[in-house]
Amino acid sequence: MKLKLTIAARIVTVMVISHSCISFRMSAKEVDEYFKKEKVNGSQHEYAVGSSEIHYVKSGDETKPLILFVHGSPGSLSAFIHFLADSALLPQALLISTDRPGFGRSNFGRGEPSLQKQAAALKPILEQYKNNRPIILVGHSLGGPLIAQMAMDYPELVDGLIIVAGSIDPELEPNETWFRAPLATPFLSWILPGSFRASNEEIYHLKPELERMIPYWKNITCPVIVIQGTTDSLVDPGNADFAKKMLTNAPVEFVIVDNMDHFVPWSNPELIRAAALKMISKKDEPLSTLQAADTIPH
Repeated sequence: MKLKLTIAARIVTVMVISHSCISFRMSAKEVDEYFKKEKVNGSQHEYAVGSSEIHYVKSGDETKPLILFVHGSPGSLSAFIHFLADSALLPQALLISTDRPGFGRSNFGRGEPSLQKQAAALKPILEQYKNNRPIILVGHSLGGPLIAQMAMDYPELVDGLIIVAGSIDPELEPNETWFRAPLATPFLSWILPGSFRASNEEIYHLKPELERMIPYWKNITCPVIVIQGTTDSLVDPGNADFAKKMLTNAPVEFVIVDNMDHFVPWSNPELIRAAALKMISKKDEPLSTLQAADTIPH
């Protein structure tokens, strides 16, 4: 037990130090400056859901299909903001990246462990742009099971999923409860930086949340693209096998890339771009064929 507490203390120290070195969110001013630098007509928006405030940014063509980007844990809308300046996507879609509950400027530091409640918090975005069809959801890491939850709960508002290194298999969740449980209590949670506090809260509850979802995977019928690297050390590549087993009523395409790690939005954005363009164009050819034919811009 003493060894575990020592390790937990070291983990907390690393979290605090890394938080001082790495920013998981952008200020409103930084977002505006980013769009200005990229010469993109982007805008920032907020709306209330109960006592929560949800913040998102958008760019692109208001009349075109919607692509909603959902970040992992910890993270913020900044994880996908470079896609909102993508020259291939801008003329083809309405692009939105959102801060999930507890992150960025969406009730920062107050994590929401329930994926159903997170899905409900993001539902107003889908409702506001329900005529921008097809509506495609892109979820990275913990954003993967969240967009799956949204497709389960609101099938009439979701036309396609792109799960990027998604943590979806409860059996593959690492057994970290021995240090996450104390850090999730009010007694210790205050010592964590806001982004890590929210992250710890939701990851601590993730396994039972994923177990609860198991009977509902069969309800997903929209097209799904799963992108997974074989050298992902944070999300077991076996999660792709779980998707294959559970998505029995949906057309699914798997993009498994050798020697690709967990950080796909930054290391391999072209895979997400290609998948998004395929989804909104409703092409049936495999992504590898489309890319080889150069029908999807890079």
